[in-house]
Amino acid sequence: MRADHKPPLTRYIATFCWLIIFWLFLSGHYDVFHISIGVLCCLGIAYTSTDLLFVCQPDKKRPVVVIQFFIYTFWLLYQIVLANIQVAFLVLSPKLKIDPRIIIYKADRIKGDVAQATFGNSITLTPGTVTLDIHGDDFHVHALTPGFAADLEAGDMERWVAKVYH
Repeated sequence: MRADHKPPLTRYIATFCWLIIFWLFLSGHYDVFHISIGVLCCLGIAYTSTDLLFVCQPDKKRPVVVIQFFIYTFWLLYQIVLANIQVAFLVLSPKLKIDPRIIIYKADRIKGDVAQATFGNSITLTPGTVTLDIHGDDFHVHALTPGFAADLEAGDMERWVAKVYH
């Protein structure tokens, strides 16, 4: 964070809220010790990383960005669950119909480092696909099956990320 730029308090609060919800969802421990550690960690991360989480264009209202980011997060979690089920069926199938391939996906709607990192990490978080490299707008992605490649090429994830960051 630059010394001459200090984000408004609402951005810190939004970052903290997103992080603590995520912490509580993943930890599974709801006693005083674990919640206290979670609050302390989330406060520290919110203080040091607020500029990284909610980046938006100057003409876009911040509450809209926060809401879109939350919606995207839940959409991504849903996609992760669906892809996990698909990978489980592939692995447990007696015929093991895996046909891996590397595709180059051109994401021309994704502009900026944070948006590209979000998009690349979202691809990797979704089982069955891994972002291998990024060159400009080109994302080199390993897909476990042609179906996983087709899902990515449909462009839904790119549209969601572009909606949040642009």
